[in-house]
Amino acid sequence: MKIATILGTRPEIIKMAPIIDEISKRNINQIVLHTGQHYDKEMSDNFFSDLEIQNPDYNIHVGSGTHGKQTGLMMKGIEEVLMDEKPDIVLVQGDTNAVLAGALVASKLHIAIGHVEAGLRSFDMTMPEEVNRRACDVTSTMYFIPTEESAINLLAEGFSHKNLIITGNTVVDACFRHLEIAKKRGFEEESIKKLNIENMENILTLTMHRAENVDDKQRITNIIEALKELNDVDIIFPIHPRTKNTLQKFGLFDELNNLEHVHIIKPLGYLDFLLLTSKSTLILTDSGGLQEEAITLNVPALTLRYNTERPETVTAGGNILVGSDKERIIKYTHKILNDKEFSDKMKNAINPYGQGESAKLTVDAIEDYYKKGLLDIKAPENIMISFKREMMCVNENIDVKTFEKEKNALIHMVFDGEKMRFPREDLNLNGKIISMDIFER
Repeated sequence: MKIATILGTRPEIIKMAPIIDEISKRNINQIVLHTGQHYDKEMSDNFFSDLEIQNPDYNIHVGSGTHGKQTGLMMKGIEEVLMDEKPDIVLVQGDTNAVLAGALVASKLHIAIGHVEAGLRSFDMTMPEEVNRRACDVTSTMYFIPTEESAINLLAEGFSHKNLIITGNTVVDACFRHLEIAKKRGFEEESIKKLNIENMENILTLTMHRAENVDDKQRITNIIEALKELNDVDIIFPIHPRTKNTLQKFGLFDELNNLEHVHIIKPLGYLDFLLLTSKSTLILTDSGGLQEEAITLNVPALTLRYNTERPETVTAGGNILVGSDKERIIKYTHKILNDKEFSDKMKNAINPYGQGESAKLTVDAIEDYYKKGLLDIKAPENIMISFKREMMCVNENIDVKTFEKEKNALIHMVFDGEKMRFPREDLNLNGKIISMDIFER
């Protein structure tokens, strides 16, 4: 078996590191392809050595550009590699342009696709990430899903539960693995060393990069107005190059930089940033991945968005959506700083993304599919069998696997009277309402 992993951005590299490591431990043939989507030298060069994983076998150096240009160049480079290497499965992670390009190319070449972190939905189609993740899910063969809630998103869209594998999120594996490396070496970036954060009583780590915030002058102004009033906490802001340029264009950068309690530093390497996160009192962010890392590291998070494809963090109680609302940002920051009971409740929120076994479960599933011949993508040989769709209430003690076998059916949704349930094979259906396809025998 040969596995190809396509990476494009820092979060992809971070989250795929445990899987790449697990594949290597099992001596499975693998290739790693880096699209070079992150073109800023400060944010890209040391990822692989920092995480102690193999350097990419291929780097197609796409760099910056419009979505169309960048995705097109990626597709061209990826296609050349996949046609030459002929892997059995292509792994992509998340929702970037590299994910979209890799999924489209592999599907056209009839190569199986494994989508790591599948099923996330913000339901905001103005976000390019939402378009990318949805398009990838349409083309995928295997879906490695962080939570049952994300799995139910896919069930609602008509995907078969037989291809949905709930693994937890590799961000947990990555945090546990990489924080130990970070603690051993300490901070390396001079700008964070100079801050002497060990003597800071409370640290708010801030990240902003999403277009809906930084490109909207009213939103970014509201956020900065909130930051001005949060002078009872040290705000550390490793600034994204694009965010800095936009703030300068709006004439807001100097205003923010001149605040005594705000410490603007250049982007940190992953390990330095992970160590900073672990030492923070709270996180203020519009990043998706950081919402996951915060709850994994027991750090309360306030998210500068009005929706999130990580709703489990909100439901669990470790994350609050504040948007660009100045009053909400100030209110919840002060509540975390001054209300110990409230803060402890957020810190102790149960992590919905598992306990750090995602990489193992992912590679276990791939090996199982390979042994069963389920990675072979072939045109159907049989005439389509007709089917009908039904809903019913089940009134017998029977599990999903047995029910589907006896009825020649595929269960899509299960409702237990309170919430939707994922149709695991051993789930007892007695008293539950199901929707299903029944196939003609």
